[in-house]
Amino acid sequence: MSEAVADAPPIVSGRILRPPAPTTIVVGAAAAIACVVIAILSFALPYNSGPAVFLLDHGVGSLFSSVYPLTIQNVLHVLTACGLGILFRRWQRGRFERQFLAADLLPTDDYTLLSFDELGRLRRRILPHVASRAFLPVLVDTAILQATNTRSLEQASAAIGSKLDLLSHRLDLEYQSVRYLAWLVPTLGFVGTVVGIAGALAGIDDPTHLDMTRITAGLGVAFYTTIVALVESAILVFVQNVVQRQEELVLNSAADHCLTNLVNRIHLGA
Repeated sequence: MSEAVADAPPIVSGRILRPPAPTTIVVGAAAAIACVVIAILSFALPYNSGPAVFLLDHGVGSLFSSVYPLTIQNVLHVLTACGLGILFRRWQRGRFERQFLAADLLPTDDYTLLSFDELGRLRRRILPHVASRAFLPVLVDTAILQATNTRSLEQASAAIGSKLDLLSHRLDLEYQSVRYLAWLVPTLGFVGTVVGIAGALAGIDDPTHLDMTRITAGLGVAFYTTIVALVESAILVFVQNVVQRQEELVLNSAADHCLTNLVNRIHLGA
């Protein structure tokens, strides 16, 4: 395959199928949006108001007032936005994969049969799409190569199964960073709890003199960071399950499509 063909976006049924933007770009955009939203809220929410303290730790006596906006809540917001950016990119990838299932890459009627001699022509039609690493073209290419080399439908089916396992493993690895962020967010929330309690205790210099402003601010950090972290972690895990399920369903549909409309249509007597 020439480099020009490999780099060109796939064209299916007259439509150009463009894969989603690289993950780094999407995540960078998500982090930038989160920073802009934090900046807007910092000016929109009155200083030391309940929402400002709860969401941003932007108030009197904050343990991070000297380095604002580098508070634990704001870090949690940015990390959550990065995770959602990764999931948005995976959702786009799922839509991209689903378009191949709707295209006419393989015969889907009730009467078409394929001979071994026709597999070469079919592979040349599929080959430009393999560079996109989409599920269906990769599975079809694997099945055609195995069937052509071995003249065995059993080995072609086994090759599809092996490739399906590899694609499933690759798909699972794509969500490792999201799973890490879903763990990191509540962990930082609990770190904020410890930091907040330590700050509150520092306000007790003398049993006869309590710095209530410092104690209140420290307890606020302790409780608010935990609440924000748990809520945002729950959102990440929920969205991850929805998006990953979509991609896994597309992968299973691609394997079924390949078996039904390719392997089962090969005519041994040809």
